[in-house]
Amino acid sequence: MTKKPNAKQIVLLGLLTAILLVMSYTPLGYLNIGPLAITFNVIPVAIAGIALGPVGGAIVGGVFGLTSFLQCIGVGGISAMGATLFAIDPFLAFVQRFVPRVLDGLLVGFVYKGARKLVGSGIACFITGFCAAFFNTVLFMTALVLLFSNTEYMQELIAGQNIFIFVCTFVGINSVFEMISSTLITGAVGIVLIKAKLIEGGSLKKQKAQQVE
Repeated sequence: MTKKPNAKQIVLLGLLTAILLVMSYTPLGYLNIGPLAITFNVIPVAIAGIALGPVGGAIVGGVFGLTSFLQCIGVGGISAMGATLFAIDPFLAFVQRFVPRVLDGLLVGFVYKGARKLVGSGIACFITGFCAAFFNTVLFMTALVLLFSNTEYMQELIAGQNIFIFVCTFVGINSVFEMISSTLITGAVGIVLIKAKLIEGGSLKKQKAQQVE
């Protein structure tokens, strides 16, 4: 997003926020498996990072984080882990649910800008989709371990394992599925937006070369 957002950016931001809210409060956004959930809400965040840059990505990521936190208290669904963490410390539960999603949106906005310079907009969309799911998992689990590792609840889950092994086994197939779905769907949607001229196509290097010519 530019310092002064234009009408197209405001409409896109509103649309992506609305899509994320619909996904968050319907079965479209989460597939609950055990204490964790496979989430598809990283996809609107990734698309926001592509279409609106780091600031737009952070805003939509913040909406995602807020809806995730509200699930801790049963609003728009219930998260078993979230409810437990909220009972332990409501403030830290908010930080653990909200901050990683804001950072996710911010980072994927920078990822798209960097990848676009190197490989062009189309491939950059797929890369951004993958990174959105990857960053979401890494940041979410990092916050979980940093903020709650000393609690009885987390000690029971860790069960004496090495932290790295615990994280890998805990997220397991969930994170792999998230990364695959986010990569494919974000990439496909991004290409549609490029063709619709809502996102500039091509690489920045090529565009500069064309301007010189």
